[in-house]
Amino acid sequence: MTTPAVSPPAPLISLTWTDHITGRQGHLVVDRLVRGVSSGGLRMRAGCTLDEVAGLARGMTMKEALHFDADRTGARYVPLGGAKGGIDCDPRDPAAYGVLVRYLRAMRPYVESIWTTGEDLGLSQDLVDRAAAEAGLVSSVQAVYPLLDDETAARQRLADAFDVEVDGIGLDELVGGCGVAESALAALDRAGVAYSGARVAVQGLGTMGGATARFLSQAGLRVVAVADVKGTIANPAGLDVEALLSARDSYGTVDRGALRDTDRELPAEAWLAQDVEVLIPAAVSYAIDASNQAGIRARWVVEAANMPVLPEAEALLAERGITVLPDVVVNSGTNAWWWWTLFGDIGADADEAFAYTRSSMRALVELVLTRAAADGCSPRAAAHAVVADRLPVMAERFGWYR
Repeated sequence: MTTPAVSPPAPLISLTWTDHITGRQGHLVVDRLVRGVSSGGLRMRAGCTLDEVAGLARGMTMKEALHFDADRTGARYVPLGGAKGGIDCDPRDPAAYGVLVRYLRAMRPYVESIWTTGEDLGLSQDLVDRAAAEAGLVSSVQAVYPLLDDETAARQRLADAFDVEVDGIGLDELVGGCGVAESALAALDRAGVAYSGARVAVQGLGTMGGATARFLSQAGLRVVAVADVKGTIANPAGLDVEALLSARDSYGTVDRGALRDTDRELPAEAWLAQDVEVLIPAAVSYAIDASNQAGIRARWVVEAANMPVLPEAEALLAERGITVLPDVVVNSGTNAWWWWTLFGDIGADADEAFAYTRSSMRALVELVLTRAAADGCSPRAAAHAVVADRLPVMAERFGWYR
């Protein structure tokens, strides 16, 4: 039995901005408001389109709904609506920062009132914060402040959390990967696969991919391949993940001088065809299509990036017995951590953040996989079904817009 596809409603706001200096374009899509506010990051990449941003905004609506539990008592965080921003510009371009500032200045009315945003592909939170200040904004998440019981304490708590480091890496750069890793581990546990025998390949060693590789390696899995813009680095015996993380630049590109003699440099697409149990696309959208999926030999594809597997590719993978754990579940931990911290469900503490993230993500993965098994559908269809159950409850409780 499969869950029938239902076309989502049109987004509430969909707009395109053109920079008067460079001619580059930026987009904003607000898919849905809950309590008058939406949540979703801002990405910057060459080729970013309005359709891409709309898909990401819809995904944010789903991520928020998946973290809503109508029966849970004591939680302060109430999920928001979904939104997303995107700028069609290479973040390495010397003009990129100016474009970012002018985009945020143009989007200021939305950021001040209905759209909370932060780092996404191509942008760091530090850069977003600096550009937001230059654009005249108090904060990139200021739209949520009226919903807080104690704004001053909440803002300080979040600021303190962003100052926390674990082995020299910011907590904000680690929690998302912790959630992705826990999602993969939950799938392995459900299938009875030992961590010590499981191999992993990761595309992207930036914030999300790097943290995911780190947590999976610490759990005992063997990371045998990672890919960045220069190509794939592989070692069947296992890569030294910590050494690679220490040798990457701010864009996640690894200095090849840090490689060991037994590490191999392979072509960019080689990460896809590695003999692994878990394959993690953690870089760009649309990375796996109907053609290149044929080389995948993994048992699970765990979507750390947003929209990395195209629908036709996912259907073909399913026919070969390969399960895709969808992005709306797997990479939702970063967004949720912001709100767990800001609303006060957790404090500015790494151990508490990791424990809360692991518990929440494992419960969510179990819910989705159990629903998929019961309905005879894919995990993505099961996640959509859970969202379809929860959105009407959210609308009834909080209203569509207010």
